[in-house]
Amino acid sequence: MSGAAADKKPVKLISAEGFEFVVDHDAACVSNTIKNMLSSQGTFIETEQGEIRFPEISTPVLEAVCKYFYYKLRYANTASKNIPEFKVAPEMALELLMAANYLDT
Repeated sequence: MSGAAADKKPVKLISAEGFEFVVDHDAACVSNTIKNMLSSQGTFIETEQGEIRFPEISTPVLEAVCKYFYYKLRYANTASKNIPEFKVAPEMALELLMAANYLDT
């Protein structure tokens, strides 16, 4: 496959503990870092296999990040004023902020 069809394959994001999250390509590309990894020129494993390892991001944090990707896709271009809050557990806030910064999300 080539072109737009190949670009739309699901992406596998792997946490520090090895837990795998399979997300839609569009959702993964909410992160500019992931978008750049998947669209880079050359034969990088991320581009070839649609699989990205994050040895520095724990499973609970990566799960929250994946949920945020879908939240952002759903509400980004909504004219509604009734957008629900994206809740973050206080004990996870710092780790999530660092992951969001790294992922350019």
